[in-house]
Amino acid sequence: MSRIRTRPTRDDTRDKLFEAAARVFEEQGINAASIEAIAAAAGFSRGAFYSNFKSKDELIIAMLEDHVDQSVRRCLELLARHKDLGDYIEAFRNMDRTAQDPLGRSPLLHMEMILFVARAEKRRPELAKRLRARRQMVTEIMETTAKYRGRNLADPPWVGAIVLALEDGFRLHRLIDPETTPAGSFLRAANDLRQAIGDRFDAKPGA
Repeated sequence: MSRIRTRPTRDDTRDKLFEAAARVFEEQGINAASIEAIAAAAGFSRGAFYSNFKSKDELIIAMLEDHVDQSVRRCLELLARHKDLGDYIEAFRNMDRTAQDPLGRSPLLHMEMILFVARAEKRRPELAKRLRARRQMVTEIMETTAKYRGRNLADPPWVGAIVLALEDGFRLHRLIDPETTPAGSFLRAANDLRQAIGDRFDAKPGA
C-alpha cells in the first residue's frame, strides 16, 4: 500500500511561494513586500522561505525564470503541431497562457518585476538571460514557419528581435491605454506583418 504524502515537495513549496509572492507584490508593491508576508501568504514559515530562496531578489529572479521557461515550453510544443505561421498564430491566440503562471495572469506585475530587476546593474545579467531565451524561442518559431513555406529568413535573430520587441511594446501599450490597444493587438499586428511585408525578410533557398 502506497504511503500518502503529507508534506509538500520542494516544487510544491516553490509554486506556492510564487503564487503568494504575486499576490503580496500586487497588494503591497514589490519594495514594501516582506519575506515574512510572502511566507505567511503561502502558509509557510520564514524558514521554509529561506530553505528555497536566499533573498527576495532571488525569489523574483526565480519567478521570472519560471515564467520564461513555461512560455518557451508551451510555444515550442505548439510549434511542433503548427508549422504554418498563420495556423501557429491562431493556435497561440487560443492557447491558455495563464495556467500555473502568476506572471502570465498579471502583465502589470510582470513588467514591474522586470523593472525591479533592471534597476540594479548586478541583477541585469540574470534578466538578459531570460531575454535571450525568449529571443531564441521567437527566432526558432520564425525559422521553422519560414522553412515550412519553403523560405529561409535572411537574418533570423534580427527578425526574432523585431517580433519580440513588437510583443513587448503592445503589452506595455495595453497596460497604459487598453481602450485603444485591445486584447490580441500583438497577434493582429503579427498577422498583418506576415501578410504585408513577410517576404521582405525572406531569402530564397540558396540565394
